[in-house]
Amino acid sequence: MATIQRKTETLQDADAIKAFLVSKGLVYEFYKTPEALDLILGQKGLNDAEKNEVLSGLEYRFDQLKKEHNYKANDLVVLHDEVPGIQDMLAKFDKLHIHTDEEVRYIIDGSGIFGFIIDGERFEVHVGKGDFLSIPANTNHWFTLDKNLRIKAVRYFKDNSGWTPVYVDESKVLINV
Repeated sequence: MATIQRKTETLQDADAIKAFLVSKGLVYEFYKTPEALDLILGQKGLNDAEKNEVLSGLEYRFDQLKKEHNYKANDLVVLHDEVPGIQDMLAKFDKLHIHTDEEVRYIIDGSGIFGFIIDGERFEVHVGKGDFLSIPANTNHWFTLDKNLRIKAVRYFKDNSGWTPVYVDESKVLINV
């Protein structure tokens, strides 16, 4: 279950988390991952065949999301401390940016931090296994791994051409410093 860190409080109650994120225009759900995938998800890294096995095991979720949200494609991103160039990859996304398409992540292993500045407020959403987060197009955010340096996330796309980050000057959008 996600945790939200605001300037004045930490939200840990499921209903409070969902209500807060909805108030900010974000979609949050919690989907338990199938136990049949636990062994493979417990591995640090995955080869292409293992990634395909995981995506096949989650096909039912993709089918549901295609019907509900019109997603066209998905893939699996696996990040950990031994991925070559990991710091360069993270450096692309740990600065405030937007995408011209929504960014959708279903965390199936590990953990990370999505940061946001919405309505002038800065807050962080600490995500872990089972968390599903949809960030609307043009929403100011950033992402980084937490101290565990490990995450597996299914990405869902309507059109992955809008996935390139467009960097934003934080001083122009932050009110509550």
